[in-house]
Amino acid sequence: MTHDVEAVHDLAPVVDRLPGEPVPYYLASGEGRRYELDGVLWTVIARAAATGGLFDAAYVSGGRGAEVPWHAHAVEQRSFYVFDGSVQVWLGERSRVLTRGDSLHVPPGRPLALRMLAHVTRLLTWAAPGGSLELVERLGTPVRRHVHSGRTGATTSAPQRADAGAPLGITFPDAARADALDEWDAELPQGVRPYFLRLGEGDRRETGESLNTYLTRGANTGGRYFAIDTLGSRSEYFVRHFHRLHTENFLCVSGRVRLHVNGREVLLTEGDFVHAPAGTIHTFAFEAHNTRMLGILTPDVFEPFFDLTGRPTDLHVHPELPADLAVDPARLAATDLDLVVVGPPPERGRTIGG
Repeated sequence: MTHDVEAVHDLAPVVDRLPGEPVPYYLASGEGRRYELDGVLWTVIARAAATGGLFDAAYVSGGRGAEVPWHAHAVEQRSFYVFDGSVQVWLGERSRVLTRGDSLHVPPGRPLALRMLAHVTRLLTWAAPGGSLELVERLGTPVRRHVHSGRTGATTSAPQRADAGAPLGITFPDAARADALDEWDAELPQGVRPYFLRLGEGDRRETGESLNTYLTRGANTGGRYFAIDTLGSRSEYFVRHFHRLHTENFLCVSGRVRLHVNGREVLLTEGDFVHAPAGTIHTFAFEAHNTRMLGILTPDVFEPFFDLTGRPTDLHVHPELPADLAVDPARLAATDLDLVVVGPPPERGRTIGG
């Protein structure tokens, strides 16, 4: 991090636009910079310029038959999460049909291709250290609409893609497409390897009222980031806190999430996103039962928090028990987690969004 974390404490979150510097911001579902490329709508929700060069992220949506052709990134670690519909994914020599909640991870150098199988298919993708979405900005057409056009087929040529991708370390190999296998991918691998992961699988930790599932660990991304899927009941706020060394990103998959961001309350519903750079004083609470939230934290210094506050479990649903596994905030502060507690849980007030 290169910005002044103390200077971030009092910043009100920017609303429904991408800033050009690392400050807190909120995007309602569908908002962001939108481009159409080869029949696919890319909605950029995070850019390297706004995340201190840590990562970028976008929704990728299209209709049945829309494709993202074979491509490979020389540097970036990338992950994808299926938000709506279904998609066939080719990852090197393997292929899967993925549906809502399934995910995959793509290390540098690994070729990937996608084909949308449902009329409304949407994926979330994020990449570190970021910058590759410049390809979409260079080749895509800026659009005002919030849905894909329904067109399929390439509108850019191979030479155009090659020229635009070369400065970004993106290549477009010509590879064979294997048939999709009906495999139940349930384990995180050891180390930086490509993998698929089905909804509800992975390393799971239960607390009193929530189930936290690692979609990626730092060991899978070279320490660039980790991603956590949290499924839980209606809950109260945690202590107000901030981080000096890492950024947190909150995306509501279903239900309702309340976030307290530098003294302002933000309500997230499905598809809404909040970026909280280092220095942002924040906490969150679930407003509805069976709420699911995706957290992307970069770099991976906060990963042990979920091991410390939860216990391994074979559950695939969240428990509804008293929070008997809660850890004293002083103990958390004393552990090397990059966690600075600044006060008790806030009271609920007037919200942004929702």
